[in-house]
Amino acid sequence: MSWFTKYCKAAEHTDRLVGKPNHFELLAAGLYGEVGSVLTELKKEGRETDAYPAYRNLLVEEIGDILWYLVRLQTLIAGPTLRSLHAPAESGPQRGDSLLTDALALGESAGNLLGALQRNDVGKTVERLAAIWDALIRTAEDAGINLKDAAQKNLEKIQSRWPNKRNFIPFFDNASPEEEQLPRNLDVEFRQLQRGGKKTIILRCNKLNVGDRITDNIEHPDFYRFHDIFHFSYAVHLGWSPVIRSLLNCKRKSDPQVDENQDGARARIIEEAVSAIVFSRAKEMNFYDSIDHVDYDLLKNIQQFVRGFEVDRVPLWQWETAILEGFCVFRLLRKNAGGSVSVDMLNRGLIYQEFN
Repeated sequence: MSWFTKYCKAAEHTDRLVGKPNHFELLAAGLYGEVGSVLTELKKEGRETDAYPAYRNLLVEEIGDILWYLVRLQTLIAGPTLRSLHAPAESGPQRGDSLLTDALALGESAGNLLGALQRNDVGKTVERLAAIWDALIRTAEDAGINLKDAAQKNLEKIQSRWPNKRNFIPFFDNASPEEEQLPRNLDVEFRQLQRGGKKTIILRCNKLNVGDRITDNIEHPDFYRFHDIFHFSYAVHLGWSPVIRSLLNCKRKSDPQVDENQDGARARIIEEAVSAIVFSRAKEMNFYDSIDHVDYDLLKNIQQFVRGFEVDRVPLWQWETAILEGFCVFRLLRKNAGGSVSVDMLNRGLIYQEFN
């Protein structure tokens, strides 16, 4: 079985649009959008040149996404034989001078596909899909991108975001001495006080005050004073939180390299920045109330942001879980002006209890 046939089968198993009444139309819209993204990346690269280092990786990703939508559409029309598509050559591509021309032809073919769909012309739809395939192969060759590599990266991305089985990666500190591990069980109190016209949070862990008193630190109060719950959620669902390590004095001092590079000030700054970025997005969405997912672009940006730290090995679905669970408890803390949270890392849980 060729890599292309294997990829087509894998794409079928990762199609989350199956069962929707407008399945084909959604796939076609997705294909058209990804083709537009390729053209956007080429435009940015032409404008920014060396000042746009992300161009190469993003182009590989967008071409992989086009490939996924294309094989799904073709399978729905022609079945598993994929008789209108031929696997690309195994030989490595060579960068050509006609990249933009072929990419524009790819865009034209995608537009023609939508036209055939609107006319409900099955024969023309098959022809348009074949034309898109030929244009995609030429575009990838001109860009110096191997379609087999793009397909593999595409499947890796899908498994990171929507895996068939959800198995948490092991805690990063499993091999560390117990006193240097993030506490596997912990009781945390978020106590709200009124001080000088401002509402302040005191954090207590196992009946001891930890950290500084926190206010919203913004002109219009937005309850960010409860944001430490996000760090505890990162600890539970990611096995990572340099901020909590610093608060609870459990940095991995026995390994100087890990202590400096993974538990140091820069790692804490990165974590606080992630928390603030996600919070800004969450404010626009009622803090994820009644929302069961985090948008892919935000998760992708987070993964880019933490690159180089141990947590960049964590799949996107774990980040999504950490964010959603953290905001679930955040909303309760906000509603009840504080409360107690049991942190259970072994069972990957945060259990909220309102103060009596």
